[in-house]
This record gives sequence, structure tokens and C-alpha cells, in this order.
Amino acid sequence: MDNEVQLARADLRVKEVFNTLKERSLLLRKEGLWPRKERLEKLREWVHVNRQRLHEAMYADFRKNPTEVDAIEVFHVLSEIKHALDNLDVWAASKKVDAPLPLLGTRSFVQYEPRGVCLIISPWNYPFSLCIGPFVSALAAGNTVILKPSELTPNVSSLIKNMVDEIFDPQVVSVFEGDADVSTQLLRLPFDHIFFTGSPTIGKLVMKAASDNLVSVTLELGGKSPVIITESARIKDAAVRIAFTKFVNNGQTCVAPDYVLIDKKIQKRFVDELNIQIKKLFAEKNSLIEDSPHYCRIVNETHFRRLNELLQDCLVRGAKLELGGKVSLADRFIHPTVLSQVPLDSLLMEHEIFGPILPIVAFDNLNQAIKIVNEKPKPLALYFFTSNNSDEDKILNETTSGGVCINDCGIQFMHHNLPFGGVNNSGMGKSHGYHGFLTFSHEKAVLKQRHGFSTTKVFHPPYTKMSKRIMNWFLRFF
Repeated sequence: MDNEVQLARADLRVKEVFNTLKERSLLLRKEGLWPRKERLEKLREWVHVNRQRLHEAMYADFRKNPTEVDAIEVFHVLSEIKHALDNLDVWAASKKVDAPLPLLGTRSFVQYEPRGVCLIISPWNYPFSLCIGPFVSALAAGNTVILKPSELTPNVSSLIKNMVDEIFDPQVVSVFEGDADVSTQLLRLPFDHIFFTGSPTIGKLVMKAASDNLVSVTLELGGKSPVIITESARIKDAAVRIAFTKFVNNGQTCVAPDYVLIDKKIQKRFVDELNIQIKKLFAEKNSLIEDSPHYCRIVNETHFRRLNELLQDCLVRGAKLELGGKVSLADRFIHPTVLSQVPLDSLLMEHEIFGPILPIVAFDNLNQAIKIVNEKPKPLALYFFTSNNSDEDKILNETTSGGVCINDCGIQFMHHNLPFGGVNNSGMGKSHGYHGFLTFSHEKAVLKQRHGFSTTKVFHPPYTKMSKRIMNWFLRFF
């Protein structure tokens, strides 16, 4: 009974906050751009002043190196803020639209207005940047916002709550911490937009809940993002770039390479170089990776056990261990692990890995690699390394993914002028920069007709012989 009372009180609190933000959102659409810029400036100042607090929270949740926190989490948020502040006047300005022939004499434009009350549900793998990044876009577009950070990173979640309490009006922004029950309570409400980052499995539940209130959604999911390496690739470049993007954050990255498809003629050279580059990146000189301050940990025991099961299943099924394999439950440690001769029907090749295990599959020709990619759900990212222009065109034209990065991995996420997002199983909708602003804005079509004569009268009844002649003449232009 006590639990039911607590849930009822929590549900009432959620509704009260939502209603307050809903009422305030009607005022925000009239306030202009300056208050939006002030909120973004306050957020930027807080991040600069409180980097040390963020470092400590990240270390408590992940044992993450402070410089890595700055390079990925802090840099992404600050660059999103700067980009929004530099461009908001242009983004928010009404855009004139030329009239088509049947509507000559009319004036048309697109007006950008806030969606209203937005819900942002963020994940645990990059708990600050993947929460505050879309939050920047929501503020730039003039919305009120509820943030729901992940309960799996409680220290960062608590810091986000403190940040919002310290610098924002509670009638504009609110934070709800807690587990899936809190998310469920929030998803029952008629938000004007929901932005969710997480797994396809949970994304389906979010979309189903949103459908009850016909709420629009942006889903940033994941999937098995492949890397294709052709015979013409520069092996060392491929090895160092894949090693970094795959094993930073212990592989817990939505755009990390999930598996490698490589021309069998260069497989051994690549594996040898990959092993060298992994040790250079993550091991101190003459020390083990498990003792390195540059290599963080798996977020919790549940995810550790899932990854270990995938690894052991693949080894039992005959995969060859090229590097790593060492695990420690007590320390939530999994060594950067590289596997070759991986069976295509192994669990490792069927599920998104989201950890520091990299399977390598050799192919005889590029058509085989493309076939493997296309037999799986469409990924969030696709990477390939090649110096052959025809191979580049072939892969681009014969595969589908949320985004593509050629001869590197992951850096497309940093490009503000590129839309970031998935397709089908890997997500829907776009984010970052102008595309993030559009996600949290309603593009209102406005048409103003002039007084008096109108060209559209040709479409009006009664339909006489003269109107028929005019219509016959008119349709010759189409």
C-alpha cells in the first residue's frame, strides 16, 4: 500500500510540473530570441565553471579520464551552444517562399515556432552530452523542457538535476530522476515532442506510448554499425581510427564500429596493426590496459554479464581470439578484445555489442560485404576505408544507414551542419545544429491572399464553357 501511495504522489507531482510547463510554454512563444540566448549563455557559463564537478561525477560512474570527459562530453555540449548562439537569428527568421503559378499574387512564408513542452529521455553511455546536447536545441527553439537522465549513471544524473535547479526557472525546465517507472509516468502525458536516445527495444515502447497522445518523436537508437575495409585502404589509418572509436568509453558508444568486414587479402596486416594501435592508445608504457587511467569501465554488472555471454558464446562457436579476452566482474573490466573467424550466426553478430569486443569477418569480394550489411537492420552509421572511387560509389549507392563516414569513424557526430540520426531500426528524426533546431520547432506554413481579384477563381464553380477553355489552356503549363 505504501508503494502505491508513493507512486500516486509521484504521478501527481509529474502532472503538476507538466501543467506548469504547459502554461508557461504559451508565454515563451511570445518572448523573442533574447531570453533563449540568455538561457544558453547561462548553460555555457555553468559548464565552464563546473567542469571539475562533472569530471568527478563521470569518474564515480565510469572511472572515466577527465580529459576524455572534456574531449567528448564537454566539447560536444559547448560547441552545440556556441553554434546555436552564432546562428539562432538566422534559424528563427521567417523564410519567404515563392508562389507557384496558380497562386500568383499571394505572399507565403514559413514561420518557426516552439513545439511547446518537450520531453528528453537520455541514455547512460554519454550521460551528459546526450542529455544536454538535445536540450540546447530545445532551448534554442523556445520550448519548456522536462529532462529524464538515466538512473544507471546516478552521479551524473544528480549533477544534471543540480545544474537545472541552480540556473533555470523551474517553470521552464524541470528534471525527473528515477527508474523506468518515472519514464512510464512521463510518457503518459501529452507532450508536444519527445526526444529519446537509447536502444531500439526501448525506442519501440516510447513510440507506442507516444502514439496514445499522437505525440511526435525523435528516436536516436543504434544497431550494428559496420566497417568495410577494402584492399586499397590505408591499413594504419584504418587501424588507429577504428581502435579509438571502438574502444573509447569501453565500446559503449552508439556510433562505435560494431563489426569489421575486411578483404581477406589484408586481414592479417590489419589485425596486427590494430593490436599495436590499441596498446598505444589505452596502455601506459610498460603497463597493462587494466591499470591504465585512459580506459574506463562497463557501466554496471548487468551489462558486463551480457557482454561476457556474447564473448564466451562466440569463442565456444570457434572464433579466434586475436587480442584481449581478459575480464573481471569485480572491476567491471573487459579488455579490448578482437576476434576473427567469427560465425555470422553467432550472438555477437546478431545483437548490438555496445562494448569493447570487435568481431572481424573476412570477405572474398565487396559484394559479399554489402550483402552482409543489407541482411541486417539499417544501422545508425556505416564506415568504410578505401582509396578506390568506384568502391566508394558502390558502397554508398548499395547500402542504407543513418549516416556514412569514409576513411574515419565517429567524427560525423561532431559536424553541426550534417543531420545526425538513424533510419528505421536505428532511429527516426534528426538532431544537431540547425537540424536539432528544426526538430524542436514547428514549421508553420503561412499564406496571405491579396484583396480583390485572385487567380484561384479559375477553380471556382459554376463551371461554364469559358471556365473549361481557361482550364484547358491553364493545364498546358503542367
